[in-house]
Amino acid sequence: MESKRVKAVIIGAGSAGLSAMRQIRKYTDEYVIIDNGKLGTKCARNGCMPSKALISVANGFHKRDILAEAGITGADKAAANIPQVLAHVRRLRDGFTNRMIEVTKELAGEKLIRAKAGIVSPDTVSAGDLTFKTDSIVIATGSRPRLPHGWEKLGSRLFTSDNIFEAENLPPRIAVIGMGTIGLELGQALSRLGIEISLFARKSFGQISDPEIKAAAFEILGRELNVNIGSDVSFDCDGDEVKVRNADTESTVDAVIAAMGVEPDIKDLGLENLGVDLDSRGMPSFDFRTMQVADLPVYIAGDANGSRPILHEAVDEGSIAGHNAVAESPEKFCRRVGLSVIFTHPQIAKAGLSFKEIKSRGISFVVGNEDFADQARARLEMEAHGQMNIYAESETARLIGAELVCPDGEHLAHVLALAINERKSVYDMLRMPFYHPTLAESLRAALLDAAGKLPDKGKKLNLGLCGSCPEKPLC
Repeated sequence: MESKRVKAVIIGAGSAGLSAMRQIRKYTDEYVIIDNGKLGTKCARNGCMPSKALISVANGFHKRDILAEAGITGADKAAANIPQVLAHVRRLRDGFTNRMIEVTKELAGEKLIRAKAGIVSPDTVSAGDLTFKTDSIVIATGSRPRLPHGWEKLGSRLFTSDNIFEAENLPPRIAVIGMGTIGLELGQALSRLGIEISLFARKSFGQISDPEIKAAAFEILGRELNVNIGSDVSFDCDGDEVKVRNADTESTVDAVIAAMGVEPDIKDLGLENLGVDLDSRGMPSFDFRTMQVADLPVYIAGDANGSRPILHEAVDEGSIAGHNAVAESPEKFCRRVGLSVIFTHPQIAKAGLSFKEIKSRGISFVVGNEDFADQARARLEMEAHGQMNIYAESETARLIGAELVCPDGEHLAHVLALAINERKSVYDMLRMPFYHPTLAESLRAALLDAAGKLPDKGKKLNLGLCGSCPEKPLC
């Protein structure tokens, strides 16, 4: 076995691995990046991009149900050709994926080693017939769908986010197991395309903890989806059919989508050879600000660490890991404010601290609420449903978090994340212009509601004009 010496070894050529490589190559060309899987990043190949392509088509088709109310007739004759829809999604997906493959090969060049990597020790990595002695290791192996033992017996009737976009057609009845991002997005999209969906989960809306937002989301999505929640799920195969059940109900379907989240893809990587304790998942402890594993010259980034399996977080973590892999000593980085979006319709989003996190920390706070049932622009768009709750610290009036289910939730969540990151108060945000009629006005309503509940309510609401103007301050 041939042995080589390098400054750094990156395991994984996905978003986090490429981000790490961009940092490392600023300081040295003595590195390799090892990946034996399909190139193109998880986001482009079977994550963010194909799912949003499917959602876009499904939402467009769904609008036929409300056009008659606005005087547009004949839309009920539209039909969804599932094989053609899936082919359209693949064409878009392949465009994004092929571009990322080109980028990967262009960035990595001869540094890309196409082999299975194995950690031999904190300073040694094997890759096929090669062994690399290295000063540092960056682990960026990504994630894989979580699949309970025994589910593989479903065979071709089992779909996950890894293979569903390869299907040329889908059967008429599908059970979706899980109400996280993948389950909700795929479940609603396929239902809107005419597939009979039964949604099963032990608990609802994993990233949302505010009981009011959970209730609103459950009520809205429950209008479209057959939702079964609250207990473990089991199944039996009966010929070409599958009987899926929980404690309360049973559904007969033709296929199952396992959407119970993802887990770090670290099996058989050799983490036990690092000489540090591993948790029940086989994961070592690491510093969220440096990405360093224990006190070793080893860094773990992106979905591989199971912390924040979101693209922009993976890119950030890869950058931190890559920087520290070639630094004299690890440096601690401030992390971005948390931001997550589920692209259902309406969208479900969280910015900053969740309701549960704020409560667990014992922070005194007020909740500013907006109900979209009466929101002007939402009514004009025939999307008058949803709720937004923003959280402001009582003592400082500073925004610290938000949870919401509403139209244009992705955009509102971005504005809120920026405000939280910049430590803006409710009063600071009320100085923003809010154009009429827009969905952004819902944020103003929530801010006013929060301001009215703060201990110093109204004190800072006046918005002063230029001193030479005779008009009174706005409020």
